[in-house]
Amino acid sequence: MSDGLSGTRVMWMRGGTSKGGYFLASDLPADPAARDEILLRIMGSPDPRQIDGLGGANPLTSKVAVVRPSSREGIDVDYLFLQVFVDKPIVTDGQNCGNILAGVGPFAIERGLVAAEDGTTDVRIFMENTGQIATATVSTPGRVVTYAGDARIDGVPGTASPIPILFEDTAGSSCGALLPTGNEVDTIAGTEVTLIDNGMPCVILDAADFGLSGTETPAELDANTELKARLEEIRLLAGPMMNLGDVAAKSVPKMTLVSPARSGGAISTRSFIPHRCHDAIGVLAAVSVASASLLGEGPAARYGAVPDGQEKSMSVEHPTGEFTVIARLDDANTLLSAGVLRTARKLADGQAF
Repeated sequence: MSDGLSGTRVMWMRGGTSKGGYFLASDLPADPAARDEILLRIMGSPDPRQIDGLGGANPLTSKVAVVRPSSREGIDVDYLFLQVFVDKPIVTDGQNCGNILAGVGPFAIERGLVAAEDGTTDVRIFMENTGQIATATVSTPGRVVTYAGDARIDGVPGTASPIPILFEDTAGSSCGALLPTGNEVDTIAGTEVTLIDNGMPCVILDAADFGLSGTETPAELDANTELKARLEEIRLLAGPMMNLGDVAAKSVPKMTLVSPARSGGAISTRSFIPHRCHDAIGVLAAVSVASASLLGEGPAARYGAVPDGQEKSMSVEHPTGEFTVIARLDDANTLLSAGVLRTARKLADGQAF
C-alpha cells in the first residue's frame, strides 16, 4: 500500500463506455478519507480540466474500481465503485457503475485473484455499493485474458472481446424496492415521472413534457440552462421519495428523458448523470429504463416497444447508438434477471502519483 506520494499501483482500463483506475483494495489506504485524498490527487480533482491528474475532464472518465478477494460463499471478488467528481473535491460510493464493472473480471484475473480457465472464465462479483451480484464471462484462451475480439458496443470505436454480464436481484438495489414509492407514476413539480431502481436509481421523464423531441444532442441539452434547472428541481425532490435522502451532493438518481425510438429500437433516451447529458447511457440505467418500459403506465411504458415472450431483447437507443438489455420474466411477468453485453480494454498498468 502506498501513501500516494511514492506511487500507487493501478491499472487504467476502459470498461464499457467509461474509463478509470482499477485498484486492489490492498494497494489503497483502508481509511476512506485517506483513500479519497489519493484518488482525488491521481484524477486531478477538483479542476474542470483535471490537468494535474489522469482524469479525462468528464464524469465518464473519472471513475474508480476497488477490488478485493471475496469472503462470501460462491463469490470471487468484491467490487466497490467510486465516482470521483471532476470539479469538486468529492469521491462518492452512492451509486454502482455497470460500465466500470465490465473491467472487473479481466482485472481480477490479471491480478491473480481468479484463476483463468481455458476458453472463458466466469467471475462472480459482489457489488459493494448495492449488495448485488453479477457474473461476468471473460475470454481467456490459453488461460490468458484477451481483449481482442469482434464484439462492438455503441459509444466505443472498433471491436473487442465480448464480456457478457448477468445481473441478479438488482431490483431496489439502492432504494429498497423496484418502485420505491410503490407507484408506477408520481407527479413531481407538476411533471409525471417514474421513480425506479433496477440496479441504478433513475427518474424517468417524458421529453415531450419539457418541449423536447428527444432527438437533441447532448451538447444542445447541456446548453439548455432552463431544462437543467427543472431537472435538478425534480431530482432534489425525488431523492427523499426514493429513500436516497438529500441528493444535492450525490450522483444519483440519474435523470432520463425518454421518447419514441427512431432507429428500430424499443425506446430512445437522453440521460443526465446527473448534471451532464451522457453521450450514451449507463449499463444499469439502461436496465432500469428497460424495466420501466415493462410497467403498465408511465413515460417509458408510454413509448416502450416491448417484444413478446418471457425473454425480451430490448434495444435502448441513446445519442451514440443503442444498448441491448435482455430481460427474463417469470410466468407472472415479474422480472427475474437482466443481462447485457459489454467490452473492456486494458490501457495502462503501473504506478500513479
